[in-house]
Amino acid sequence: MKTIRLKQGKERSLQRRHPWIFESAIAKGGGDSGETVRVESHEGQFLAWAAFSPHSRIRARVWSFDEKQRIDASFFIAACARSISARDRFDVKSDGVRLVHGESDGLPGLIVDRYGDTLVAQFTSAGTERWKAVLVDALLQATGLSKLYERSDANVRQLEGLEPATGWLRGGPVAGQTGQPEPPLELTIHEHDWRLTLNIAEGHKTGFYLDQRDSRKRFADCVQRLNLRKVLNCFCYTGGFSVAALAGMRAAEQAGGQGGGVVTSIDSSGPALDRARAHVLLNGFDVAQARFMDADVNASLRQFLKDGVRFDAIVLDPPKFAPTAAHADRAARAYKDINRLALQLLEPGGVLFTFSCSGGISADLFHKIVASAGADAGVDGYITERLGGAPDHPMTLEFPEGEYLKGLVVMRKA
Repeated sequence: MKTIRLKQGKERSLQRRHPWIFESAIAKGGGDSGETVRVESHEGQFLAWAAFSPHSRIRARVWSFDEKQRIDASFFIAACARSISARDRFDVKSDGVRLVHGESDGLPGLIVDRYGDTLVAQFTSAGTERWKAVLVDALLQATGLSKLYERSDANVRQLEGLEPATGWLRGGPVAGQTGQPEPPLELTIHEHDWRLTLNIAEGHKTGFYLDQRDSRKRFADCVQRLNLRKVLNCFCYTGGFSVAALAGMRAAEQAGGQGGGVVTSIDSSGPALDRARAHVLLNGFDVAQARFMDADVNASLRQFLKDGVRFDAIVLDPPKFAPTAAHADRAARAYKDINRLALQLLEPGGVLFTFSCSGGISADLFHKIVASAGADAGVDGYITERLGGAPDHPMTLEFPEGEYLKGLVVMRKA
C-alpha cells in the first residue's frame, strides 16, 4: 500500500474528520490516479485511507478514517446502500431525489440523482473514476433499478486530469449490437403537486436543479399567503420557480384572493424558455399569466427600473459566479449589482428570494453582500427566512463546504 506523509501540523483537519488533503499539506509520497493510499501524520501516525489525485490541488480525498477498513468492492457496496437508505428518513416530496451527495455521504466526487426509474451519475474525482464499474453495480443493486446514465461532463473533472464522459453505463444499447432502442432521455418527475420535465443528456447538472425543490414550495406558499400578483423570475432556466408562482396564484384565487396575476420569466437560453413554457401548459396554468423574455437579466432589470416597472416578488437564482474562494471578490460585485437592482424594483412589502450557489461565497458573506446591496439601493428589509439545499443535498458536521446553496428571503419594508 502506497503512503503519503503530511507536513508537520497538517494533520489537524483530518483529525476533525475533514475529507480533503491539499497538495500543500503533503511532505512526501503519492500514488496513481484514483489509487487508495495510506495517509500518515508527520510522525507516522495513521490518519486515513484516501483516493490520490496527482493532478488536483485537492491531492487526496478520504474514503475512511478507520485503519482497519479495507477499501474494496464491499466498502463501496455498503457506502452506496447506506447513502440511499438515508433518503428514506428525509422529507422528499418528489420522485426526483439526490441519492448520493459526494463528501457528505462519504463518497467524495460522486453525485447520483434518481429521476423516476432512471439514475444519473457524475463521477468527478479520480477515486470515483477508478471505482466506477463497482459503484455503478452497487447503485443499481441498492435501488433495484436497471438504467444508469453518466453525466461526467462537469468542469471539475479537468482539474482531476479526467476527460468528460457521458452516455448510458447500464440499460442502454450494447456496443456492437444493432437495432436496440435507447431508453428515453426525456423524463417527467413529480414535485409537490407539479409535473416537471428534463433531459438527462442536455439539462444542467444531472438534468435538473433538485436542490431548489423545497425553496420552490416555500415560494409558492409565499405567493399564496401574501396574494402576490406581479412576479419576476430571473435566471429562470426551465421555470421551476415560475410554476411555483403560478401555483401560489391559483391557490390564492381559489381561497378568495384577487386573480389575474402575471409571472415574468427571464433567461438567456431559448431552449430553456421553451421548456418553461411547456411546464406552464403541462400543469394546467393559464398561459396569459406567463410572460417569457429571452434576454440578459442585468440589462432587463435596469430597463424595468428606467420604465418604472415594479414587482411584488422577485426570484434571483443566478448561475455559479464564484466556483472557488479565489473568484469571490469579482462574484461579490456581480451578486451585489443584481440584488441592488432587484431590491429597487420591489414594491414596498414585496418579497425577494435571492440565492447563491457559489461554493466560494459563504452564507455570512452572502448576507453581507445583500445587505450592502440594500444600502446602495436605499432599501431596508426584513430577512424572514434563510434557505438552503433540499434535505437530500445534506451538509454534515465535518464538511461545511457541503453548504454550497445559500438563500435569503427578504421582505422590503413598507
